[in-house]
Amino acid sequence: MNINIAPLRIEDHARWIVLARGYKTFYKTALPDTEYDKAWRRLLAQDGMVGLGATRDEQLLGIAHYLFHTSVWAPSVCYLQDLFVDPPARGKGIARALIEAVAANAKARDATRFYWLTQEHNETGRALYDKVAKFNGFIRYDFPLD
Repeated sequence: MNINIAPLRIEDHARWIVLARGYKTFYKTALPDTEYDKAWRRLLAQDGMVGLGATRDEQLLGIAHYLFHTSVWAPSVCYLQDLFVDPPARGKGIARALIEAVAANAKARDATRFYWLTQEHNETGRALYDKVAKFNGFIRYDFPLD
């Protein structure tokens, strides 16, 4: 399968919306349309974040959204916020290609760490993540700011 990884383009919007909604549905997160619109504009503007798309035969099959931030211990760290592949296209190397593209960008920007989070129930994703990365045992907590 010939996969092309490139920054998201305006013409990717219709497929991106389908994939972004699939991602949010998987994590049981409902958002109004206005939030998808805001996210799309920020991704295209690269307003603190980067959006990549994986295409084959001109069809967008996977997306990755990531950003760089500082930490107390490092001037540049890369965080993969979202990764999603259209379910019928899974198992064909698309997620791995997206992860490797983000990793290449992290290396090019001298990031000292590249990391992401997933939920325990994401068995399919975790099977890949266990092959390409190291699970470090952290557990995440979110403090409500409402």
